[in-house]
Amino acid sequence: MNLFSPVTFGDLELANRLVMAPLTRSRSGRDGVPGDDVVEYYRQRASMGMLVSEGTYPSFAGQAFVRQPGLVTEEHIAGWKRVTDAVHADGGLIIAQVMHSGRVTHPATTGGREVVAPSAIAIDGATRSYDGKLPYPVPHALTAGELPAVMQEFVQGCRNAMAAGFDGVELHGANGYLLHEFLAPSANHRTDGYGGSPENRARFVIETVAAVATAIGAGRTWLRISPEHNVQGALETDPADTLATYRALVDGIAPLGLAGLSILHRDPSGPLVQELRSRFGGPFLVNTGFGTVTTLEDARAVAGNGWGDAVVVGRPALANPDLVRRWSEGLPLNEPDHTTFYTEGPAGYTDYPFWEN
Repeated sequence: MNLFSPVTFGDLELANRLVMAPLTRSRSGRDGVPGDDVVEYYRQRASMGMLVSEGTYPSFAGQAFVRQPGLVTEEHIAGWKRVTDAVHADGGLIIAQVMHSGRVTHPATTGGREVVAPSAIAIDGATRSYDGKLPYPVPHALTAGELPAVMQEFVQGCRNAMAAGFDGVELHGANGYLLHEFLAPSANHRTDGYGGSPENRARFVIETVAAVATAIGAGRTWLRISPEHNVQGALETDPADTLATYRALVDGIAPLGLAGLSILHRDPSGPLVQELRSRFGGPFLVNTGFGTVTTLEDARAVAGNGWGDAVVVGRPALANPDLVRRWSEGLPLNEPDHTTFYTEGPAGYTDYPFWEN
């Protein structure tokens, strides 16, 4: 696989196999409407094979972060339409990551709305809300009767993404947010058909992915997962249980013919990742690290060894709007400024320089 060769994933034709990871940037204000800085940020990075937006909430109760963008209101849709138009005008593709926070939030962030999760288990630690740093609350355990409405929130958020001009959607089933909470035994202590066995814990995710694929088309629907990442209280420390859970998940979504499955894992060549790739049987995107930076050498290893069909890249894309050119021509990289990852305004956002030559 050549990193810089075109490829078709579902309904989309990518110019290269470098995909920008979903990166929280907190630049959309309290109303969650993307503005001028957000438009420019994504436009600058349109040379990537595909952009995945930062996580966007499909309901106000699903907002995880301060100044996170949404996909709920007409104003949200109009704001994102400016972003997608700008990316498309520069020849790029962009899909929306649709993300429900689950228990990884606080009413001080969600406008007083109830925090929900598979089970009434709080995360140890604190979250940064509009009222400052606050301990995570004990969430409301969703009843079986409430699950269809939550699923419909995902579906409507994805419909809104398509109305905003996105080329597809990625459902966020990773990093401890709501869908991942159903998968992780530490967060899911349910005793009904959505908890207990690996197959039951995978059920809500499978049903949600299927509902979204039906609503907007499987060829424009993606899922992101992060088995064994063990963050934000979503712990998967029993290898046998983890394998059984993700086998059930992948076997459940494989027949849908999705545009792709994106996996965040520290060992892309290992048996877990490669078995899931084989079982999925469709386009497979690899992100080699959350706590570590994906380097050109990492990307080349994925490509050269055939561990995936594309490479998802985070911080290098954040700091280098022209990353495709820099990596293809062996040019030096800008270093990301960690102090501006979650601040406001253009500093550390749209002011990283392109290579001038």
